[in-house]
Amino acid sequence: MSDLTELGVKAIRDGVASGQFSAREVAEAFNANVAAAQAALNAFIVVTPEKALEAADAVDAARAKGETLGKMAGVPIGMKDLFATKGVQTTAASHILEGFVPEYESTVSANLWKAGAGMLGKLNLDQFAMGSSNETSYFGNVISPWRKQGSNAALAPGGSSGGSSAAIAARLCPAATGTDTGGSIRQPAAFVGISGIKPTYGRCSRWGVVAFASSLDQAGPMARDVTDCAIMLEAMAGFDPKDSTSLDMPVPQWEAGLDPDMRGKKVGIPREYRMDGTDPEILASWDRGIEWLRDAGAEIVEVSLPHTKYALPAYYIVAPAEASSNLARYDGVRYGLRDLPAGANLQDMYAATRAAGFGDEVKRRIMIGTYVLSAGFYDAYYNQAQRVRTLIANDFKAAFEQCDVILAPTTPTASFPLGDKVDDPLAMYLNDVFAVPASLAGLPAMSVPAGLNADGLPLGLQIIGRAFDEQGVLNAGLAIEQRAMFSAKPDRWW
Repeated sequence: MSDLTELGVKAIRDGVASGQFSAREVAEAFNANVAAAQAALNAFIVVTPEKALEAADAVDAARAKGETLGKMAGVPIGMKDLFATKGVQTTAASHILEGFVPEYESTVSANLWKAGAGMLGKLNLDQFAMGSSNETSYFGNVISPWRKQGSNAALAPGGSSGGSSAAIAARLCPAATGTDTGGSIRQPAAFVGISGIKPTYGRCSRWGVVAFASSLDQAGPMARDVTDCAIMLEAMAGFDPKDSTSLDMPVPQWEAGLDPDMRGKKVGIPREYRMDGTDPEILASWDRGIEWLRDAGAEIVEVSLPHTKYALPAYYIVAPAEASSNLARYDGVRYGLRDLPAGANLQDMYAATRAAGFGDEVKRRIMIGTYVLSAGFYDAYYNQAQRVRTLIANDFKAAFEQCDVILAPTTPTASFPLGDKVDDPLAMYLNDVFAVPASLAGLPAMSVPAGLNADGLPLGLQIIGRAFDEQGVLNAGLAIEQRAMFSAKPDRWW
């Protein structure tokens, strides 16, 4: 039998259902890969091999009885450590939540377990999902499994879902959950040569997901290809009355609806995305993507998103503002870290706990957010940013009157060495320049692999769709996938 860890979600699900191999065999193979790579890649914060085996045995038993199997039956996955998992530590990669073991399960993870998936462990991430390189985790950096040709320098796996991207690329899991606030599914997917989709805001429940910026956060799947993302998204999505922003809509059959034929479709190319400073190889891959979609039958049209240049500054007002509000709950009183100096009063305990518990990037964003929400600055910054957000959403509405989906780069560069941008927050924030606009508008957007650059590192292309049109995004992604024929994987050095 070929190596089971080379199989994706669909192949594993179908193989288990047909009896080609057992779910336990799959879980054991991935558990072994996780154990072998953990010291080198640091992709997981907590490993749960017993959970993967327990779920696998349940699937095997159900199959033996002739019961109907779920959409993800027999598929072991990684769970980003932003999702509350009952009985398993959930930290958001922060010291302030170290040791916190929830008594409840997030809706998304509960949906996946119900669909037959098993958990290999909790994946590392940027602390509270704040970062683009996975260098802000209290539990150490995640290392990309990729290497630049001729170099052994450790590379960024992207962020904040860097543990998810590294684990999938290194064959530690066939798929993983991610969350995307301003690009945290799409950017890491592009950096390691996998696929990932941020669905329409509200498509997946936020209940039980540690909050960063509540009007932007959205869970989504990350996997090796478009089909696997479609399968996993079907399992994750659905209305949740516990989440006031959850979409009360039926979950489409995205897997069954996959169709790479783009005839009769128009693909918009935003002129404002050809920005100064973008890597020429990124622009060349974008041009190839345009030709691939034209070959698939699409009509290519130029569109304008005139407020694009304001998206990043607006995002870095709105997101920190919401973060400063959300993170006020971490005070050392009810759960997580408590730092109580001798003779301290309540305010001293708050200050000491937060000083010790939050990392530098989290503190930076809390301070920015608190500042823009403060008296005298609220109108000048926060309200102004919200108005810009509306203008950006209106730009997309106007563009979608001329096209069905939009094609753009996912990132302005390929992956970079760890440490390169950590001392320059603005340079780090610019990683999200192509991803943030779709987040501000709440639109579905996906990154798919587009090839390798001259250094042998993956590049990604981004498809943005109308609200609720994940099918159109997945179909365009499939059309690109079939033409890019991306099959590269990192050479195993760990």
